[in-house]
Amino acid sequence: MFDTEGILVIFLDVTCVALAGLPFVLLTLQHNPIKRGFFCNDDTIKYPFKEDTISCQLLCGVMIPLTLSVVIFGECLPIYKILRSPFSKRYISPVYKAVGSFLFGAAVSQSLTDITKYSTGRLRPYFLDVCKPNWRQIDCSTNGYIENITCTGDQTMINEGRLSFYSGHASFSMYCMLFLALYLQARLQTGWARLLRPTIQFLLITTSLYVGLSRVSDYKHHWSDVLVGLIQGSVVAILTVFFVSNFFETPVGEDSEEEMSHANLQDGSALTNNYGSTSGAK
Repeated sequence: MFDTEGILVIFLDVTCVALAGLPFVLLTLQHNPIKRGFFCNDDTIKYPFKEDTISCQLLCGVMIPLTLSVVIFGECLPIYKILRSPFSKRYISPVYKAVGSFLFGAAVSQSLTDITKYSTGRLRPYFLDVCKPNWRQIDCSTNGYIENITCTGDQTMINEGRLSFYSGHASFSMYCMLFLALYLQARLQTGWARLLRPTIQFLLITTSLYVGLSRVSDYKHHWSDVLVGLIQGSVVAILTVFFVSNFFETPVGEDSEEEMSHANLQDGSALTNNYGSTSGAK
């Protein structure tokens, strides 16, 4: 099914995706952000801890399947209209390229997010609520910077409370939704979708904005964390679509159509030659 060169290309692609996501995996497993102190009069980290409106499981469980489903359907439908068959090797290449581009961009986005999170260690708005510092050992009389903090809360939640900048929910949701919006811009080029396409794109971007805003209302992030997350997700999505994928370069199904036309011409020539040789024999 695959020649040696094709296998090497697949191996290279998988390696690149794995390397792009490696920082995300390693930092998540270690879960040990840099330790920062705080000012006693800093009211931005004194909010109560709240449960997530949109959890990581819900975010990934909706965004990833939605994006992949639309992309796979969008790549397969034009080819099906040409081949009129659900079984063909010609489906593999466009789906592989589209899904691979999305996964690569997602790995880059998450790695950039976690590198920043674990390197800066900005305190979340609810940090003091989960830290539960021993105030007897802290001198707040001068309102100076307190660096040596003794927390008495759960260590996992304390470490999570040091990962405010920037919002992973905002960056990942914006990456997925903008990637999908740009994909629709490239593939949904029909007259009847003149208003439908921007309407769907508006709903996708609005969904991402709602995810980001929920992180502020849940006291998980400061507003600047969400803003930077949205910007980062947007930049990675744009770079992925225009410089990694070929969505705006080659219309899906074009190669298959050319191949079929070429095959039909060859079949026609062979048929003409056969008829000619038969006539000559007579």
